[in-house]
Amino acid sequence: MQKIYLSDAGPKVSPAVYSFHRWQEDATTTAASMEKIVNLCLELGINTFDHADVYGSYHAEELFGQVISQKSFKREDIVLFTKCGLRLPHPSQPEVRVKHYDTSRQHILRNVEESLRKLKTDYLDIFLLYHLDPISNLEETAITLRQLKESGKVKNIGVANFSVFQHQLLAAYLNIPIVTNHIELNLLNTQALDNGQIDYIKQRYMRPLASGPLADGRIANGTDEVAVRVRQKLQEIGQKYNVDMESIAVAWVIKLGALPLLGTRDEQRLRNAVNAFNIDLEHQDWYELYAISRGEI
Repeated sequence: MQKIYLSDAGPKVSPAVYSFHRWQEDATTTAASMEKIVNLCLELGINTFDHADVYGSYHAEELFGQVISQKSFKREDIVLFTKCGLRLPHPSQPEVRVKHYDTSRQHILRNVEESLRKLKTDYLDIFLLYHLDPISNLEETAITLRQLKESGKVKNIGVANFSVFQHQLLAAYLNIPIVTNHIELNLLNTQALDNGQIDYIKQRYMRPLASGPLADGRIANGTDEVAVRVRQKLQEIGQKYNVDMESIAVAWVIKLGALPLLGTRDEQRLRNAVNAFNIDLEHQDWYELYAISRGEI
């Protein structure tokens, strides 16, 4: 995969990003299983990896750090994202009683240091705020983000799951660029097309990061009415292009200029997703899928 700029001010990344958001804390989640996926991604041309402090029940970053320690690839050959702001109850977080957001200076600084330690790296290519805390001191948050960038510990700033107004609000306090917005986008959730998120991201000369391009497996296995009718149309169009329907679903996202965040641990499904970059989805095929997803035909 040829590397592309994430924004006019952002770093070069692979056109697809591998995200660990679906990894859970269980017997199959080990440094060895993560290294296998990372090496597969690198083989497929994906060198950009998305983390958050909460992924894998607060354990995924540490496992990735163990993979980095194996030195099967160079740190400078990969692009690392991580984020904080979402806080979830977990035995390792006894102070957290309820799901909430925290983008305070203290929490950001503590989490950046913790992420650097767990990931065994000196810097983060992109640090994202994971949702916006509506009761935070935004001026303090903005100053903290700027200082982290100036320190070199964070190369770029991004956001995740921000509405257009939240994105504009934080940008008004920052004097450094926000290089992306990590949003949910797939054929079963086209809200970002309707609420202005996609338009605003493009207006700011950024590429959106599309989380869940396969709707976390619902496109392939969902039994609800919308999933069934979208799947049927994807299968029909997949036959036309002689590819798997999941390749078509990812190609639909790519056509919007978005970077799909892939989270499957299944090798074939990951290969199907990457194959989407070989598909030039016809204009009317894209619109037919969009109409089917909205129940308009």
